[in-house]
Amino acid sequence: MSAQTPATHSRSNVFRVVSGNFLEMFDFMVYGFYASAIAHAMFPSDSEFVSLMLSLVTFGMGFLMRPLGAIVLGGYIDRHGRRAGLILSLALMSAGVLMIALTPSYATIGIAAPIIVLIGRLLQGFSAGAESGGVSVYLSEIATPGRRGFFVSWQSASQQVAVVFAAVIGVVLRLTLSEDQMQSWGWRVPFLIGCLIVPFLFYIRRSLQETEAFKAQIAKRRPTLREVYGALARDWRIVILAVFLVTLTSVMFYLITAYTPTFGKRELGLTSMDSFICTVAVGVSNFIWIPFMGALSDRVGRLRVMLTFSILIALTAYPAMHWLVGSPSFGHLLGTLMWFSFLYGGYQGVMVVTLTEIMPANVRATGFSLAYSLSQAIFGGFTPAISTWLIQVTGNKAMPGAWLAAAAVVALIGALLLYRRGAFSDDRRMSGRAASTLSSRLRSSHG
Repeated sequence: MSAQTPATHSRSNVFRVVSGNFLEMFDFMVYGFYASAIAHAMFPSDSEFVSLMLSLVTFGMGFLMRPLGAIVLGGYIDRHGRRAGLILSLALMSAGVLMIALTPSYATIGIAAPIIVLIGRLLQGFSAGAESGGVSVYLSEIATPGRRGFFVSWQSASQQVAVVFAAVIGVVLRLTLSEDQMQSWGWRVPFLIGCLIVPFLFYIRRSLQETEAFKAQIAKRRPTLREVYGALARDWRIVILAVFLVTLTSVMFYLITAYTPTFGKRELGLTSMDSFICTVAVGVSNFIWIPFMGALSDRVGRLRVMLTFSILIALTAYPAMHWLVGSPSFGHLLGTLMWFSFLYGGYQGVMVVTLTEIMPANVRATGFSLAYSLSQAIFGGFTPAISTWLIQVTGNKAMPGAWLAAAAVVALIGALLLYRRGAFSDDRRMSGRAASTLSSRLRSSHG
């Protein structure tokens, strides 16, 4: 039998590394999808709003652990290797989903139920803190010349497969179970499915090979954790500007996926089936647009694509949401989400690879993970709760669109500040040397 061709080997590595990324997003999605049922089972209250808010805040609390996970696990990845770190993050993630899937309800064990669910979410958040960064860095380091944007885009594209899979399960459950069954035990089924696929994911991720870029780096000298964190502290300005970039994708992703079932049912009066079908369509659409835009950025440059889509989101987010809530229907929800999906795919497809390029090589995983996690913790994870709260206090069901537009403005500012400091060079595939130059410029500009 002939040896694998380079192209076949690359596709195989991409599949292996994004497999755990799939589980991360699957678990986060099913919690968002079934927030109402989890609220009923684990956070009972005389007020439906209070119960739902407790469930959504617990969803967001997992994101608060991401920065800590980014620092601890990201440092581990930069010191011990991409492969070792990705296996560790998968193990921690699996433990978290198991806790949520098997915890008895509040009616059975009382206050211990929400506490265990919260611990499970915190553990998931801790592991996820370095998962996306580790995967993105791995993909950037195995990318073939001139195709880094396309390769790294599969970190996000794999998450869309998880969105579709979770939504399809939701459709099947809605067709086969009654509302009482869903509230009682049906919401646990997706979590149990996540547990069942864990052994398979471990099997394929353990076959990962370490990247040649990391091997070359440690061949010279393996950095200590103190050196990794010291370098990260010196480059904190890059991390802050990277947080600006991630803010938009954090808010938008959870708005158009995890929050859709709750928003569609509670605010638009649509059925859960309508929301799940729309979410399936969003996942498929994202899966198409993200790699396409990543490949486009390899040809025309990162900055042009990033600015175009952040401006479009800022200008159209609120009008689109206002149109939807003014005349709610399945068709209008689908149309609005398809527009948002196109905009999200356009921005996300270039944003992720940009983060890998602006981070210095010796702290690439830690810097990426920390920037991504800080934004998720501050903005993304709490987007469902913030959206619900904004609607409650203003009485305006279109307010999630204003929240999204504000995130787009933040991202636009971040991109322009990076451009001003030389982040987007004529070389669209920024090398580690260019990233180091950017770091020096940021430090000197501060002085």
